[in-house]
Amino acid sequence: MKLASLKKDRDGSLVVVSNDLTRMISSAPIAETLQDALDNWERLFPDLRNLYQSLESGAVSGEPFDESQCSSPLPRAYQWADGSAYVNHVELVRKARGAEIPESFWTDPLMYQGGSDSFLDPHAAIVMPADEELGIDFEAEVAVIIDDVPMAVSAGEALQYIRLVMLVNDVSLRGLIPGELAKGFGFFQSKPSSAFSPVCVTPDVLGDAWRDGKLHLPLRSIYNGEVFGTPDAGVDMTFNFAELIAHAAKSRPLATGCIIGSGTVSNKLDNGWGRPVAQGGVGYSCIAELRMIETIEQGTAKTNFMKFGDTIRIEMLDQDDNSIFGAIDQRVERL
Repeated sequence: MKLASLKKDRDGSLVVVSNDLTRMISSAPIAETLQDALDNWERLFPDLRNLYQSLESGAVSGEPFDESQCSSPLPRAYQWADGSAYVNHVELVRKARGAEIPESFWTDPLMYQGGSDSFLDPHAAIVMPADEELGIDFEAEVAVIIDDVPMAVSAGEALQYIRLVMLVNDVSLRGLIPGELAKGFGFFQSKPSSAFSPVCVTPDVLGDAWRDGKLHLPLRSIYNGEVFGTPDAGVDMTFNFAELIAHAAKSRPLATGCIIGSGTVSNKLDNGWGRPVAQGGVGYSCIAELRMIETIEQGTAKTNFMKFGDTIRIEMLDQDDNSIFGAIDQRVERL
């Protein structure tokens, strides 16, 4: 089943979307918003699934679906917790400044709690103050929306609580991160509003690509009209979503509608650092990784972070090259 939220009021208007993303039908009166559906998932899911099947079979015609009219599936959420499941990404960032990662990073996930009160629409501009020295960067990731999760849940139990899967652009301001981390209190100003894909899907829609708590498909980032990265989200993922959920719930329960992110999708190449697409690699899911490679190999970073007017499109295609979630398609604009 595929779901989306049309722009309406604060929490959007829930619609069921056809598998090919061409048609939709309102979910009312089953559920007005996605949070309504999540809060009553066990009771409402069968009706929502029947509506999806009716749309797919042609029993109901629906209306044309335009992803540009969507907000993020949850325009705001009770919690947004982003992990760093691809330790290759963390290792690169540290190696560029001559530091090794602690051994614990391979066994204990990193995670930060981001702002969840003001998600961007998937086609909305990334609006930033008039200072390109902020180091504006995109980060292409996978995310899941979960049901109520009990405190201290085990990784072996955690997968059953995943309700929906989607993509995210976790916008980062690289110029602010070092100063914030130096304070020893985590990210805040350096992590502005994130944007999520127009559509979220139940794991069964993903078929064999969803297994072992990972999504085994390439995540494509197109930066200023050129392919910047196509790393496989199921490769080099040190911690799967079950482990990330268990980490987040170690000392507290998690509420229905909480979003857990994978962190920047990152692949190695032949057990070494990745390579740009133009050099036969799968590229990167953020500019920072390319800059790290440049620093390691050339002594300094050559590629600039995003400038006003730059565009980023983040999308995932199935085995038949059909878009699964629709696209996050954004332009950087001056406040």
